[in-house]
Parts: sequence; C-alpha cells; structure tokens
Amino acid sequence: MQTVPRIPVSIIIPNYNYARFLKRSIDSALEQDYADVEVIVVDDASQDNSTTIMESYRDEILACPRAQNGGHAAAFNTGFAASSGKIVLFLDADDYLYPTAVSTIVETWDEATAQVQSRLHIVDEGQRIKDVFPPPELAFDSGDVMPKLLHKGRYQTTVTSGLAFDRATLESMPIPEPEFRQGADGYLATLAPMYGHVQSIDECLGAYRIHGANHSVFGEKLAERARWRVTHDFRRMQALSDQASGIGLTIVPSDAVRHDPVHLEERLASLCADRDRHPVADDSRLALGAAGAVASLEMTASLRRRVILAAWFLSVGVLPRKMATAVLSWKLDASSRPAFLSRLSKRIRHAMG
Repeated sequence: MQTVPRIPVSIIIPNYNYARFLKRSIDSALEQDYADVEVIVVDDASQDNSTTIMESYRDEILACPRAQNGGHAAAFNTGFAASSGKIVLFLDADDYLYPTAVSTIVETWDEATAQVQSRLHIVDEGQRIKDVFPPPELAFDSGDVMPKLLHKGRYQTTVTSGLAFDRATLESMPIPEPEFRQGADGYLATLAPMYGHVQSIDECLGAYRIHGANHSVFGEKLAERARWRVTHDFRRMQALSDQASGIGLTIVPSDAVRHDPVHLEERLASLCADRDRHPVADDSRLALGAAGAVASLEMTASLRRRVILAAWFLSVGVLPRKMATAVLSWKLDASSRPAFLSRLSKRIRHAMG
C-alpha cells in the first residue's frame, strides 16, 4: 500500500449569515480521513446565530470572528493569516466536503503544484444531488494552463469549495479586499497558475449547495448578475496583468476576454437586459455575437458543442432584443426555462458529452 506523505492541510471556512448550513460544513471538515488537518472558521460579522454554532465546537476548530463585515476577500485573508497548512482549502460555509477529499488532494499533490481542482456534486438545500459541477463533459484544463489563460482570460476550473492551493502561492498573491469583496475564488484561480501547475481530479470531492441566497445565483436579476460578472472578469484580468508585468508578460485585459465565451455570454446578457447600465459603452449585440461564435469554435470541446454554441451566439446577436433577452435568460438561468426547453437542454447536453 502506498504511503501518503504527511503534508499539513488547512481548511478555512468563511461564513456570513449561513448558520443553517454551517454545522454541516464544519462537521465535514472535521470528519476528514486524513490526520493532519486544521479547521479555521472565519465569521464575517454575521447577524444570525453563527457564532453560537462556532462556540459549540470549542477546541475542535480555530474560530476567527471579524468585528466588521469585509466580504469574501477579507474573510479569506483573515483565515489564511491564522492558518499554517502547506495546502490550503477554502470551503464555503454552505458547502461541504466528503471524508476522502483531503487525502485525495494530498495523493495528487507534487512539488510543482500550485492548485488542485476537483468536481463537486450540485445539491439543493436538503442535500439532494442534482448534478455535477463542472459538468463531466467539460474537461478540466491541467498542467501549465498559462497559455490558455493568457489567450482567453479563463481556463476550465471550478468554484471555491473544489479548489486547494499551495501556501507559498497564496503568500505571493494576497487578495485585494475592496476589488474582490465577492468572487475571491476567481482571483485566486486566475493568479495561481503563474506559480505552478494545476492538477485536476475528476471525481466529486464535495457538495456545492445551490439555494436562493447564493451570491452566484441572482434568479430573475439577470442584468445585475451579468454586470457583476463582467466587472469581475475585468478585475481578474487587471490583477493578472499587474502580477504578470513583474515577470515580463504583457496582458491587455480587454483583449484577453474577447476570446472567452463565458465572458461574452455575460456581456450580451448585460447589454440586452439593461443597456443604460451596461459597463462597456461601445458594445453591440452583433459584434459580441460574432466574437462569441469565433470564441466558441476555439473551445476544447466536442465539435457539436462548439457549433451549437456558436450558432447560439449568432442568433442572440441578430434576434430582436426582447427575444434575444429571453434566449439569454433561458441559457444563463435554468429556472427561467420553459419545461420543454429544460428537457431539450438535457438531451442536447448528453448528446454533446
């Protein structure tokens, strides 16, 4: 039997008003089948009974209550400053890990690793499994992902609870708190590849809970969500540009995202849903649709998936505005789809897997 090297691991749980989920999250961190794990819970000035739950764990966790709410980045930075692990996981307080998560990550780790990423089960509030994120048909990008990141501003990765980082990597890129009050995981996953390889695990190591209070789920607030994501992408790219300049690389944020279908989807959504508040003044639907079609054909995916997505971009670029907005919302917000479209979407997804 292979001996797993003993590497100290820190699990940091940032929490804000998620008392109803917090116990499950903490328990999952404490129940890891790997011995050398410290669990740090950062409460970002919650107004519910989160601190009471934290106090019930006494010496099992390191509790870090913040006096003032500072958002995602502030909670991440607070937890990291209190941690000591060589490998650091940030576990959202509404998510949870499976018992083998840490040991699987450690088995995958090597000295060239800056980040390990894994898939997660999507679950509802009752912990019923609904899907997998990212979908299995979307292959992770692994190894040296910098060429893809520099070309399109994104590579195939995952969300907070599916990520683990090398401590030295995190020390090189403290998170700017005002700019990343939300979406700190996007900042980390964007900059980490500058410091080493990305290792990918295709099995699900935990659960990503989708519920009405998620920051990433805006429901009917399509324009608000899209504006936030577009702005977040520009901030990620500016952070990458600033960091890359130190090693002689030049990145133009506005150029990189023009090759990213995910970003272009959100640009179209923002433009269609609320042109007056759209953050890029000279955008047009036709130009974004054309750019999205080209970017889709460059994806690492099946030919059918690329062609269908390219056709979708072109159709949104030329359809009447009301129809285009409806088509966008059906794609970006599954809850808005008519039942027949949900069934059709599942069939297409399986066909393109």
